[in-house]
Amino acid sequence: MKTSRSLAILGALSALLLSSAAAFAQAAEWDIDPNHSTAQFTVRHMGISNVTGSFTKVSGVVQLNDKDIAQSTVQATIDVNSVDTRVEARDKDLRSPNFFDVAKYPTMEFKSTKIVSVGEGKLRVTGDLTIHGTTHQVTLDVDGLTPVTADPWGNQRRGLSGTTSINRQEFGLRWNNRIPTGEAVVGDTVKIQIDVELVKKK
Repeated sequence: MKTSRSLAILGALSALLLSSAAAFAQAAEWDIDPNHSTAQFTVRHMGISNVTGSFTKVSGVVQLNDKDIAQSTVQATIDVNSVDTRVEARDKDLRSPNFFDVAKYPTMEFKSTKIVSVGEGKLRVTGDLTIHGTTHQVTLDVDGLTPVTADPWGNQRRGLSGTTSINRQEFGLRWNNRIPTGEAVVGDTVKIQIDVELVKKK
């Protein structure tokens, strides 16, 4: 009886390993193209308008399994020094210890923990986002993936766009001030949009 039970357990483990190996074999590696990818953010200014900026250096790798999207993974890195709000003095302040403190925390990191399909051309990607040395779970609503397109140099490409919102206070970005009416100079809620172009690794 014990031998039969052991064989059954070994059989189940073998099937699980074979299934995992098959899923991994079906996954293709795609690089995030830094030249055609950006992370944009929008934050409220004094309660009267929105300020929008971007991080222009985004890189990373996507392990993509089209047959079982749940087996896919995303790892992305953002160079915080690449922040660009079109105002040099403001960008310098964002890089300073008042905000991102790039001397200590030069990058942001995102690592997916769960990917699910939520409709035609729609994904929900949950993962760990690290900003300013602090990690919290976030969920992105993703449009895409687009169909595979061949570029003039023989590369296969596809794209996606993701959106989410975070509270900057939760990531240790706490600097603020108040104007006489009581409104915060910088809002706490930050809307994020990531536009990514992927290139299939040859």
